[in-house]
Amino acid sequence: MSLTQQIDWLFLLALPVACIAWTVTHEEVFREPRQYCGKRCKEAKTIAERKFFYLFTCEYCFSHYVTLAFIILTGYKLLMPDWRGYIIAGFSVVWIANFYMTLFGLLRQGLKLEKAEAEKAEKEVKKIELEE
Repeated sequence: MSLTQQIDWLFLLALPVACIAWTVTHEEVFREPRQYCGKRCKEAKTIAERKFFYLFTCEYCFSHYVTLAFIILTGYKLLMPDWRGYIIAGFSVVWIANFYMTLFGLLRQGLKLEKAEAEKAEKEVKKIELEE
């Protein structure tokens, strides 16, 4: 695989990794399992148990395991054709995926802020209309 193809794969493979990691650690559909894991990571008696359950509440941590699964699934290697290529690919995909998740988080935060400002303005308009 040429270097250009490897770089293309890097940026494309990071997309599903970011999507899965974000969905599991942030979205409503996984709220109950995430709350359970959050509770278990605080109340667990052993450090191994705490770290295992913390994994499902942290997008950065979880992205490492999702990346590992995708690297195994695809056989993707970066720069080197042997086992070192897997290690380089793994950390690179995690880094790009977390960059994507950061951008997505900032975008969502901006949208929530705009929505809150619009609702506030709407309430003020209704208040003024009632006073008149």
